[in-house]
Amino acid sequence: MSETHVYPSDVAFTPAVKSIQARKGSREHYAQAEQRGWRTEIDENLAAFLGEANSFFLATASASGQPYIQHRGGPPGFLKVLDKHTLAFADYAGNRQYITQGNLAENPKAYIFVMDYVHRRRVKIWGEARVVEDDAALTQSLMPKGYRARPEQVILFTVAAWDTNCPQHIPQKFDAADVAAALAARDARIAELEAEVAALKS
Repeated sequence: MSETHVYPSDVAFTPAVKSIQARKGSREHYAQAEQRGWRTEIDENLAAFLGEANSFFLATASASGQPYIQHRGGPPGFLKVLDKHTLAFADYAGNRQYITQGNLAENPKAYIFVMDYVHRRRVKIWGEARVVEDDAALTQSLMPKGYRARPEQVILFTVAAWDTNCPQHIPQKFDAADVAAALAARDARIAELEAEVAALKS
């Protein structure tokens, strides 16, 4: 990382943020949170959470500070853990606007936001990212098996700090495929019970 912070949470809790926290009465609470510390390494819990994720948002900003958020999706686990400090994913060919890549070319600061609607969990990850265009072996290693998408490059994300949020206000939603599977299992069980009842009556 290009900056040194006293606490990992300083990546988000800038002096301006801390000033507002003080004015609005939450500084003491977050000062205690600073002592406990946000995590700076990818542990087993985060790795397991990311291994189930099939969607996340990647935020970048231009050199002038103009923010941009881009959605990334794929099979569960397409955002891979390379080591305790590094995440990576194959960046699939899309609409060819290249806003994220342009931003990273002049400002490496980036942010990953992962939402789990089923269990009402969210994870925030701060760090820096860079695009790798000329490593075919790395690109291939990050491609989910059998996934029909054309990888164009790789994005490597170096983790500076990460934290979780409470479930407050997160709506509970389920993937259509999971709902379909649950309904199919229910219908199959109903059919089994109906067959058992018919057999008893015969």
